[in-house]
Amino acid sequence: MTNVITSAQNPLIKHIKQLATSAKYRQKNHQTILDGIHLCDAYLRAGFVPEQVIVGTESLRNPEVSGLLFRLDESVPVAEVPSSLYERLSVLEQGVALLFVIALPEKRIAARLEADALLLDTVQDPGNVGAMLRTTAAAGVDEVYLSTGSAAVWSPKVLRAGMGAHFTLRIYENVDLAQLVTNTSVPVVATSLDATQSLYEKDLSAPHAWLFGNEGTGVSEELLKLCEKDTVIIPQTDGVESLNVAAATAVCLFEQRRQRL
Repeated sequence: MTNVITSAQNPLIKHIKQLATSAKYRQKNHQTILDGIHLCDAYLRAGFVPEQVIVGTESLRNPEVSGLLFRLDESVPVAEVPSSLYERLSVLEQGVALLFVIALPEKRIAARLEADALLLDTVQDPGNVGAMLRTTAAAGVDEVYLSTGSAAVWSPKVLRAGMGAHFTLRIYENVDLAQLVTNTSVPVVATSLDATQSLYEKDLSAPHAWLFGNEGTGVSEELLKLCEKDTVIIPQTDGVESLNVAAATAVCLFEQRRQRL
C-alpha cells in the first residue's frame, strides 16, 4: 500500500535528504539512495530489494514505473510525494521521479590481488569514479579497489555515473594500495607520461591490475616506484593535454580486452 507524503518536515523526507547529501550520515545509517528509473531497474535486475521507495505522483502514470513497482516485494514500503517535494530530494535535474533507499553492502576486506582489477589512487571526482566503474564492468573486470581520499563510491553522484555497474562489481573502499600492490600474484600496471613502453606494446593476455591516480597529480610517487617495471604510456598527439583519467581507463581496459578477443 502506498503512503502519501506532502510535507517537507516528514521524518522520512528529512532522512532521505540527509542520505543524499552527507557521507557520514550514509555510513551511520548504512544506507544510500538510487535516483532514477534506470538505476532502480538495474538494482532489481541484480536481485536486490530496496528498503524504501519514493515515487512522484506524476510518475505513477508512467508505464515503466508501474511495471517496476509491480516487481517489488509487497513488504517494501512505497511513499508517494508531489513533484515539488521530490525535486528537493533528487540529484537529477530531469528524469522520472523514482527513488530507492537501499542498504549499503557489507564492507569487504582487501586481501591478495590474484585477478584483473582496477585500483584508484585518490581519484576524487564522482563523475570520473562512476564512469571508471562503468567502463570496468563493461570490459569484463570484476574487482575495484579505492584508496582513502577517493570519492565515496556509494554516493548518489557516483552511483548515477556508474549506471548500475556497482551491482556487478566487487568493490573495496579505503584500501592501503601500497600494501595491496606488494601482495599480488598479478602485474600491476600504471600509466605514466615518463614511461618508455607503449600500452600497445605490452602483452596483456594474462591477468593484470590497473592503477590510476588523482586527476591533478596522477599516481603517487610511492605507488609508481612499486610498479615501475610495468608502467606504460598511452601514445597521443604531441602538444595536447594528457587524457582524462576516466578516458585513460577506457583506453587501457579495452586494449586488454581487444588483445584477449
